[in-house]
Amino acid sequence: MPHGGTTRQKPAAALAAGAPDRNEAQHQVSAGAKRSTAAPVPAGRVLPDGVRISKLMAERGLCSRRDADEYIARGWVYVDGRQVSELGTRAAPGAVITLNRQAQANQQSRLTILLNKPIGYVSGQPEPGCKPAVTLIRPETQYRMPDTPAFHPACLKGLAPAGRLDIDSTGLLILTQDGRVARQLIGENSMIDKEYLVRVEGHLDAGGLALLQHGLSLDDRKLKPAQVAWLNDDQLRFVLHEGRKRQIRRMCELVGLHVTGLKRVRVGAVRLGDLPLGQWRFLRPDERF
Repeated sequence: MPHGGTTRQKPAAALAAGAPDRNEAQHQVSAGAKRSTAAPVPAGRVLPDGVRISKLMAERGLCSRRDADEYIARGWVYVDGRQVSELGTRAAPGAVITLNRQAQANQQSRLTILLNKPIGYVSGQPEPGCKPAVTLIRPETQYRMPDTPAFHPACLKGLAPAGRLDIDSTGLLILTQDGRVARQLIGENSMIDKEYLVRVEGHLDAGGLALLQHGLSLDDRKLKPAQVAWLNDDQLRFVLHEGRKRQIRRMCELVGLHVTGLKRVRVGAVRLGDLPLGQWRFLRPDERF
């Protein structure tokens, strides 16, 4: 677990996409990459037709561009077996890029937290009169098993929500220090689906159900196909591959339904399970989205 104090929360978009971000999905470690044995790339060596190494690293899911710059500056990056320490260095698009074990340890120390968010909390930046969900991450609200680590103030350092969950919705909210996780969940090319249980009022015929599944647009943009099915007389199950603002509520309004309750129960392969409302736990080492 990382050590240190708390810092202010950073928005999820900054984690997941491109500017001050901490993104991406997986990294590689070069078994033979040791700083003492590899010759550094000469300062100022640039391939005119190459691509910035930090951009390649982000595209491959090794880390975020921001982290890539940090790793390069520290000499933790190897391109085709040669250590790189000059920011802005370019490489061929097919170059082999690896990270050393110090970079691996740095990434593994970053935490991801699962929260069962109650109504009345905003997932992202605080709004007037509203409480941010991150304020629920404290020792007395941790859901612990005998073998799970305890809360430490360092848990809050750089912690940001990976996706939104409306103030009037409940259920699974992911908060992470790891930009690779954020990119996996909310990045532009994310393929992670999210499952919701939605209580509704109103009448929905077969045509309306078909529209919910595929055929609606929001803000003049067509929605991706969704899985929507009745669970009982007043509850629908939604599985989405995108997360537009208040998407499910607006979809329901378009087909004459009114949402009276909305709960997210799954993100990818990770389920809310029996996590009590208002409590949180760490993502387990054996869990993958």
